[in-house]
Parts: sequence; C-alpha cells; structure tokens
Amino acid sequence: MNTPILQLLVLAGIAVFLILRLKSVLGTRDGYEPPRQVPGSSAKQEREFEVIEGGPDPDITDHVAEDSDAAKALIAMKSAEPSFAVGEFLQGARGAYEMILMGFEKGDLASIKPFLSEDVYDAFAQVVEQRETQGLTVESEFVGVREMSLHDAQFDEVSREGEVSVRFVGELTHVVRDRAGDIVEGDERQVKRQKDIWTFARAMGSDDPNWQLVATGE
Repeated sequence: MNTPILQLLVLAGIAVFLILRLKSVLGTRDGYEPPRQVPGSSAKQEREFEVIEGGPDPDITDHVAEDSDAAKALIAMKSAEPSFAVGEFLQGARGAYEMILMGFEKGDLASIKPFLSEDVYDAFAQVVEQRETQGLTVESEFVGVREMSLHDAQFDEVSREGEVSVRFVGELTHVVRDRAGDIVEGDERQVKRQKDIWTFARAMGSDDPNWQLVATGE
C-alpha cells in the first residue's frame, strides 16, 4: 500500500476516534431543550410572586396598629359592609371637616345639618345663637388641613353602628367683630392652627351612605 493512501486511512481513524470521544463527553440533543436554570432560581421566583392569603389588610394597618382594638373594629365594619374602605373614608372626612367647620364658623348650619347628629347640631346652634345675641360676627377662611390621622374606631355588633374618630390639625384665619365692626378676637393677618378630634358614625350596611358627626373634642 502506497504512502498517501496509508496517511488518509490514519487520518480517518483519528477523526472517527475524536467524534466518538466528543459524543461521550457532551451527549446528544434531540429537538427543543429548555434553557438551563440555576439551581434554586425557580423556587426564588415562586416566592417572589407568592400571595399570602389572610394576611394583614393594608387599608387598615396603614392607619392603626394591626393588633389594636381599633383595627378589630375596622375589620368588623368591613365584614358588615365589604365596600367600606378606610382610605376612602378618610378622604371624605377631610372634605367634611372643611365643610362643617366653615358652616359653623359662618353660622350657616342649614347647609351642614344633614351631616350632624342631633346633639352636635344643638350644640352648634347654641353657640351661633349666642353670637347673634351679642352682636358678634365671624369672618373666617379655611387654609387647609395640615395633619390628619385616624384616632380610634369602634363597632357595635348589635346596632351595627360604626364610629371612627379622626384627629385634624386645620389652618384658617379667624376674626370676630362686634356690632361696630371692631375686631374683638383674632387677627385677620394671622393663620390660626386648630386641633380637633371628630367622631363620625354610621350604620354599616345601610342604604344611607352619609356619615354624621356625633362628637367633637380636642
């Protein structure tokens, strides 16, 4: 056998040997194979998207401590009326604070009467009547709510009435003038800061969506 043919046979044998070695080390792939994952990555992704059922309600725990009596009352109120949301209530309370406070300051109780309990309305009306008797008038402008927080909450299982107390720190200008128009209280150039704790009540689950102011304090 001549030399060129012998060299070709030797090279072919070496090539076959290398192919067999590569297949034994790398293995073979048939069809589609999914991309390899780093061990533990799948479990990590599942944990990131895991939803814990029955966990704390942020609509409540954003405003009161999770294990507080107020939180328990708010949970009961939500059970009695699933559409009730604490965040939405507080937004409404902010607007109600300005409306009721300005109605009282200006003596316009007729416009705010539907939002007051009978006791609160009577107390407001008495103060307004005293002003009129003394010939006093109030000039007031609302500046805004500087601070607001949920102070307390209670729920009566029997009457299904919920009560929510809100702490407000409001800012307004306040001037009281006598019959002659002279200022006897306040300063029209100074912003007054007023602190109040107002309690709103409503029968949960009732058709009437309006809350009433049932108590005021500081």
